[in-house]
Amino acid sequence: MNAGAPLRLALVLGFSTFSTAGITAPMHDVLIGTYTENDSQGIYHLRFDGQSGRLDPAPVQVISSQNPSWLTLDAEQRLLFATNENGPGKPDPVGRVSSFSIDPKDRTLTPIGQQMTLGDEPTHASLTPDGRYLLVANYGSREDPGGSLVVMPVDEQGRPGPVTQLSTHQASGVNPERQRSSHVHSAVLSPDGRHVFSSDLGADKVFVYRYQPDNQERPLQPAEPAEVSLPPGSGPRHLIFSPDGRHAFLTLELTAQVARFSHDDGRLTQRQLVDLVGEADGRRHSAGAIHPSPDGRFLYVSDRGEVNRILVFSIAEDGELREIQRRDVEGKEPREFAFDPSGRFLLIANQLSDEIVVLRRDPQSGELGDKVQALPLSRPSSIRFLNTP
Repeated sequence: MNAGAPLRLALVLGFSTFSTAGITAPMHDVLIGTYTENDSQGIYHLRFDGQSGRLDPAPVQVISSQNPSWLTLDAEQRLLFATNENGPGKPDPVGRVSSFSIDPKDRTLTPIGQQMTLGDEPTHASLTPDGRYLLVANYGSREDPGGSLVVMPVDEQGRPGPVTQLSTHQASGVNPERQRSSHVHSAVLSPDGRHVFSSDLGADKVFVYRYQPDNQERPLQPAEPAEVSLPPGSGPRHLIFSPDGRHAFLTLELTAQVARFSHDDGRLTQRQLVDLVGEADGRRHSAGAIHPSPDGRFLYVSDRGEVNRILVFSIAEDGELREIQRRDVEGKEPREFAFDPSGRFLLIANQLSDEIVVLRRDPQSGELGDKVQALPLSRPSSIRFLNTP
C-alpha cells in the first residue's frame, strides 16, 4: 500500500485521519448539550481528534434549542433526543423534548419533532431498547407539582408523541430545602431492557418498574419490590449498571456518596456505601455524574461544589469499589463527562466555568493524567460521542 492509500481510504469511509508513528486515529463527531441562560445557543456539533485528544473549536453545526441539557441517542445513532430543561422563570417556561435525525454520512442534525413533557425541568431521558418509548425525568423544582416520571411514545420517524403515562412519588421531607417534593432525576433501563429504575432525589428512593411495551397506555408497571430505599436525606441522583448488568452504582447527591448494589432480574441489593468526601472538611460537596469505564474495570464519579473533582474507583469481580484517585477537574461544577472511543481521554463538562476540559487517561491503570485542552463553551451539560461512519 502506498503512503496516500490510508488517506484515500479514510475519505471513502467518510472520516479524516491523523497518523503519528504508525498510529491512525479518526476524527470523531461529538454532540454537546448546554444550558442557554447565557450566550449558548443549544446543541453543538464538534470534531474530536482521537490522536491528539483535542476538540476543534470551530463547530461543524450549532442547533438552536432551549436548554438541551441531556442528550439521548438511539442504538443505531440515527436519532437524537434532547430534554429541554425549561420551567418557570425561563424564556420558555414549558418543559419539552426535542428530537433530531442524524445524517448517516456527515452526522449533521435535522429537527424532526418536539413535545411537552407535562412537567418542569426535564433533566434526563432514556429510550427503550425497542425504540418505542422515551422515558423522561421531570425534576420539577417547584414544590407543587414537584417532579414526575413520564412515558412518551416515539413514532417510526423518531418523533415523540404526547405523554401517555405519568408517575409521581411521595417526598421524604428530610432535607427541608431539597426534599419538600418529589424530584425525579433519572430514568434508566436495566441492560436487558426489562426493568426501569427511576431515581427520586426528593423521595430518597429508587422506584422500580417492569417494562411491558404491549400495554400501550401504561407500559411501566410496578415491579416486585417496587422501590429501593436509600439513607434518609441522601438524595439519589443517577443510577448506572456495569456492562454485564450484575452490578449497579448510584450517586447520592445530597450526602456525596455512591451506593453499590448487586442486580438480579430487577432486584437491587445494597452491598456498599462509599463516601466521596472522606473526613468531613466543612466544604460543600455534591455527587453528580457517574459512569463506568468502557471496559467496566473502573468507575468514575464527579464531586461538585466547593470542591470540583473526579474520583476514580477500581471495580472488583464482585463489584466492590476501591478508590484509586481524586483528580481536580480544573474548573467548576463538572455536571457530566464522557470517555472518547479509545478510552484514552476524558471530556468533562464544567458547567459553571463554561468549558470542556479534556484529560488524558491511562486505560490500564484507570488513572487520569494531564490536561490536554480547556475549550470555552457556555454552560455545557451533556456530551455524546457518535460512532464513526
